[in-house]
Amino acid sequence: MIKPVPEKKISHNEVLKQNDPLLAGQLAATLVDPDADRFSNDDGQFLKFHGIYQQDDRDKRRTGKQYMFMIRGRIPSGILTADQYKVYDDLASKYANNTLRLTSRQSIQFHGVVKTGLGPLMRSINEALMTTLAACGDVSRNVMAPACPITESWMAQVHSDSKLLSDALLPTTPSYHSIWVEGVQLDLADHADHDDPLYGKTYLPRKFKTAFAVPPLNDVDLFTQCLGFIAIADGTKLTGYNLTVGGGLGMSHNNPNTFPRKADVIGYLAREEVEKVAKGVLTIHRDFGDRTDRKRARLKYVMEEKGVEWFRRELASRIGFKLGEARPFEFTRQGDRFGWHSQADGRQFLGLFVETGRIKDTEKIQLKTAIRKVVDTHGPEVRLTPSQNILMVNIPSEAVDDINQILEEHGVATTHAKSPVRSATMACPALPTCGLALAESERYLPGLIDRIEGLLESSAIPQEEIIIRMTGCPNGCARPYMAELAFVGRAPGKYNVYVGGNEAGTRLNKLYQQSVKDAEMETVLGPLLKRFTLERQADERFGDWSARSLWPEIEKPENS
Repeated sequence: MIKPVPEKKISHNEVLKQNDPLLAGQLAATLVDPDADRFSNDDGQFLKFHGIYQQDDRDKRRTGKQYMFMIRGRIPSGILTADQYKVYDDLASKYANNTLRLTSRQSIQFHGVVKTGLGPLMRSINEALMTTLAACGDVSRNVMAPACPITESWMAQVHSDSKLLSDALLPTTPSYHSIWVEGVQLDLADHADHDDPLYGKTYLPRKFKTAFAVPPLNDVDLFTQCLGFIAIADGTKLTGYNLTVGGGLGMSHNNPNTFPRKADVIGYLAREEVEKVAKGVLTIHRDFGDRTDRKRARLKYVMEEKGVEWFRRELASRIGFKLGEARPFEFTRQGDRFGWHSQADGRQFLGLFVETGRIKDTEKIQLKTAIRKVVDTHGPEVRLTPSQNILMVNIPSEAVDDINQILEEHGVATTHAKSPVRSATMACPALPTCGLALAESERYLPGLIDRIEGLLESSAIPQEEIIIRMTGCPNGCARPYMAELAFVGRAPGKYNVYVGGNEAGTRLNKLYQQSVKDAEMETVLGPLLKRFTLERQADERFGDWSARSLWPEIEKPENS
């Protein structure tokens, strides 16, 4: 007799959503409880849908957990008016740790917020007509788009489409406004019929990431996204987009069933079909994603298991038409522009490097104060880049000298003086705030880059640009698996080293060496960079050389 295969149980998170589709939990009641310094573990899961992570200071665990919160904004395309930026800056000083953390999805995070400051901070964001709703959680996250100022008349339409999708893919639960604006605890019984028209009662199996890209620049790392739109223009007109689906980088160490994956190009759609197609893709994830194992719950695994042709048929059945053949496109580069540049309309924009994405004041460089003074004085639009840097745009030419003086007075260089390798770095926050971190990242990377700059100097290539990214765990928040050289935390002071991504962001890298200790970095990287110097072809980048020369060695049977 054949024994029946037991049915897999849905994950605990699915049970929580099923039992409370409002995503309200007991958040409002706990928020006003003076004796509670934290929310329950279950309510901590609901908090994520509201853009909040409950954390504790891991530097202080020996003396007991000191709970705090990370709050993330939802900022489509990373675009803020001057007044909106001021709100974030004020709140960071008043309720957080006096820093603004730029994210790899063009948003801003507050760190170090204690429970008594959580309510006022959230209320202030909403009173400024901004939101944190769905910045985290099993929903569509912040929608990305190129940050660089308009160079073609149609590029403003890309930002418009990004905002359109950001609004269209928001969940409709009334609990967000009730908790954070009205301070009211919703009774689930009074809203028993709540069924989100897009997400249903249980939302998505896991997070869902969307981005727009304008070739040849791939600054949003389009192929890492669940859903991507590649702008296709005909002369001066944006006609539509090529659709990509199924990218994602999160994985787990020692779990071969989890892996990074590049998105597939699915086809072409006219611009007016963007919302319909996006909802079609999202609902496929909703209906076919794994709700039993959160490590396998991303859309990329649906694509990997069912294939592109199945996906095309399923999407066509949902949207009522087939996509056209993908139009030609080419990505050639990533990266931000630093220093002063002219816009197409004659005004100026300024790109500022923000090391590891942390806007803060130090003894030598008062970056937070300087940016705020420029915004107060000249009111530029502020744009956050996918590489965790900042642009101030739409600046009249006559304001340039005054802005230069303000920045100089605060130790901020307007002529970008950082080395090419440092300028191409990115790190996740990791310790002490992230509960998933296995190793340091933001606090460790600048010192490691000091050492790598020394190795480049000794290899006679001090001006070499290498795209370097670091994360404190394998979840990949800083998109390490697309970098030319990456470090992924494995344990305290130990990192897996990856090589072979490319400048265009179209190739995943591969694991080169596991569990490299801090003290071993020069031993591993020094010979690697010297060999690169000797073996590279004309103008060959480190990532391309690595894929050509190191990958065959990595893939030998003894290394598999």
